[in-house]
This record gives sequence, structure tokens and C-alpha cells, in this order.
Amino acid sequence: MYSWPVALPYRHVLTVPTMPQAVRLARETAEQALLEWNIARGHPAVDPALLILSELVTNSVRHAAAYSPEVTVLYAAGRETLAFGVHDRHPERPPLRASATAGRGGGLATVMELTADLGGTAVVRGDTDGGGKSVWVTLPL
Repeated sequence: MYSWPVALPYRHVLTVPTMPQAVRLARETAEQALLEWNIARGHPAVDPALLILSELVTNSVRHAAAYSPEVTVLYAAGRETLAFGVHDRHPERPPLRASATAGRGGGLATVMELTADLGGTAVVRGDTDGGGKSVWVTLPL
């Protein structure tokens, strides 16, 4: 069901109910994984990466809960790369583009703005059955 974007040696998967608490749990899990993977909390990509992750999980909670009782967060890292994937079963594949309203409304515009600022990439990958998708963000370290 999940397609890892690149071969990275460190991986973790978290599946939680699509509820507001999922955002906090996803972020705390990321912080713990980064610590275990020796990615310094002070690295300039870490705080923006945690915000990106929080926005992606928040979007799933807000928009996919009726379709998707669970949201799955996939974490991956290597020496030079950090990646997050957030999967839900909502069939809509949102367009990924930055907009001038990113600072006011958050959401995917903020994700795209932060990703671009860090020199990263974002992609939406649909499930093969058309019933869900994963939003992947890959950031250089």
C-alpha cells in the first residue's frame, strides 16, 4: 500500500485513528525517531520538517476522517535525507502548490513553501485502487 520514495536505511511507521490527537502523536514520534537516528534537534531542517509533518497530519484529520478511520505516517531518513509520508483513504489527490496565502492559512501551501525553502520535494501518490493517497515530502539534511 505504501511506496517509499527512496531507499533510506532508517524507517518507522505509525498508524493512529484519524483524530486531532494524531497530530501530537505523529510529531512526538518524529522527534523520538530523529533522536534515535542521530539527527540533531538543532539541525536547521528539523523544526520546519516537524511543522510540515504536523500540517500534513492535520490535513488528513480535517479532510479525510469521514473516509479514513486511520492515518498512517511513514518516517524515513538517511545520512543526507529526511522523508515523511502521510497516508489516508480519502480519494481526492490535492494539488501541491505554494500560494501567497501560505502565511495566513497554513495547510498545503505552508507545506509547499517550507519544502521549497529547504530545497526539498513533495509528491502525492495515489493508492493503486484509487481509494486513498500518500503525500510525501523529502528534505535534504
